[in-house]
Parts: sequence; C-alpha cells; structure tokens
Amino acid sequence: MTLHFYRTLGLIWILMIFSTSLPAWSHEIRPAYLEINEKDNHLFDVLWKQPSNGTLALHLEPEVSNGLIATTPSQESAANSFVVQRWENLKFSRESFDGAIIRVNGLENTITDTLINISFANGQQIQEILKPNSPSYEIHLTGTGNLPILSYLRLGIEHILTGYDHLSFVLGLILLLTSRLQLIKTITAFTIAHSITLGVAALGYVTVSAPVIESLVALSIVFVAVEVSRYYQGDHGLTVKYPWLIAFTFGLLHGFAFAGSLADIGLPQHNIPLALLLFNLGVEIGQLIFVIGVIGLIYALKKIPQQLPNYLRWFAPYAIGSFASFWMIQRIHFLMH
Repeated sequence: MTLHFYRTLGLIWILMIFSTSLPAWSHEIRPAYLEINEKDNHLFDVLWKQPSNGTLALHLEPEVSNGLIATTPSQESAANSFVVQRWENLKFSRESFDGAIIRVNGLENTITDTLINISFANGQQIQEILKPNSPSYEIHLTGTGNLPILSYLRLGIEHILTGYDHLSFVLGLILLLTSRLQLIKTITAFTIAHSITLGVAALGYVTVSAPVIESLVALSIVFVAVEVSRYYQGDHGLTVKYPWLIAFTFGLLHGFAFAGSLADIGLPQHNIPLALLLFNLGVEIGQLIFVIGVIGLIYALKKIPQQLPNYLRWFAPYAIGSFASFWMIQRIHFLMH
C-alpha cells in the first residue's frame, strides 16, 4: 500500500468526522462578549454579543446584580453570526459595582464561554472569562484586572481546532508533501503568512470584507483539492513544486479570516498587542497539535497490512473540494444578498 494511500485514508477518517459537523463548518464554538464601559459623569455603555446561526441564537441572558442592564436595550441587531444588544448612557455609581455579580443565565447549558471586559473612567480595567461550569463573576474594584493569559491562549487553540476550513487546507498540503523538510518549510510559510495578516488586520491597519475573505479561503481549499487530484494523475502542479509558496500566498488570506473571528470575539482595548499575541500563539499550538496528530495517524495506518482498493484515495480530494465548493458558493450568495 502506498504512502499516499495511507495519507488519504487518514484524511478520509478525519473528513468523516468533519462531515458530521458540516453546519458548523466555520468555527461554531465562538464565545459571547460583554463589555461595560464607563464614560464621564458615571455614565455607562454596555455591549452584549452572543453567537447565532442564522436566525437561531443561544438562549443567553447577561445580568448584573446592581441592576445595570435590567432595562430594555436601546439597540438590538443581528449581523455576522452574532446577536448584538447595546445599552447607552446608564447612570450608575462606580461604587455600586464593588461586590456586584455578573452572571450569564443559560451559559451552563452551552459549550461556549463569555468574555467580560470592564473599563472604568479612572483607568481601571477588568477582564474575565465565564465558563459553562462557572457562569458568574463577583466584581472587586480593588483587583488588578489582569489579562486572563491562559484564556486567550485557549481561545486560539479552540479556534483552529474547530476551524475545519483551515485544517482542510493544511491537510491538503500534507497530502502533497513528500519529505519532512518540505513539511517544515510549508507549515512555517503558512504560519508566517497568516500571522502577518492576522496582526495587521486585528490592529486595524487593514480592513477587509469578511464574506469576501471567507469565499477566497474556500477557493484556496478548492485549489489545493484540485492540485491533489492532479498529483494522483502524475501531473506535478505548482503546489507540488513550490508548496511553501502556495502555503504563504493563501496563508495571507487565512490570516484575515482569523482576524475576523478575533474581532468577533473582542479584544481588551488597553492590552490589544498581548491578547493578539496570545491568541495567535494558541492558533499555532492548535495547528501543531493537528499536524502531529495527522502524522501520527498516517504512521499508524502504515502498519496495517491489509490491502484496500486503490480507488478510495480519490475520496479525499473530492470530499475536500466538494465541501469547500459548497461553502464558497454559500458565502458568495451571502455576499450578493
């Protein structure tokens, strides 16, 4: 049995798992976000974002025990797979927050987290993350309000490991690689490229259209799937000859997609560089975990003595290309409407 067949068989196994979550193709595990911002004269603005899928949204309800958001939101909208609510010009004393409890009702019935970012007019910042097993947090004004380092790191890891589009692209590249040196060069090029565009976009130097970028990301996956099919036919295309170049080029697009997801999550305004670094580091750790897992699976499958039909190898590129084509058409349709 050939090495490419074992690689393909491993990809089949992973894609079968992916296909069970196809409606969640693009990062379904997304956190909610609660931002409380004090302006002058003890006036507060509140922003609440929670993930949704089309018209369906998780049943989550934020609550502050001092009554800050007990009233009806002044604005409510739905966009970019999030439901957004805003409360503006709420007059509350800063002292009323000391000992107040923030709770997200319904969070315990989900698998998502909630990022909390509180900014007071005196410069104090508090960031916390609520989890399904701990859906509440008691505010202490004497606290330091440090950035939850492990939380942003974990968000990056979760983001890439649930980003089936990005992982499919990486898998497609692995199918075309013939040596460890090529693997190292290619993955490094992909990492450098998406780190560059993630940084410039998250810091606001470049603004792109999310549907356009997501469509182009899907197109990059289709391209790699076609390249794998050509390779199986003995035609060595550009990706086979220069995999690092293709990885770097399309990695720039994937970085913009990462930045869009990070923007949805939210960044603490006083410490954006550190949060960005932690999120990106988490993405790289998750990507490394995935690559090592695939290589380990390939190695294990190579030990199987049974000869399987050679035509099964074609399942991999067709599955990747079909999923990515569907996703691309879906995004283009969204863009046109």
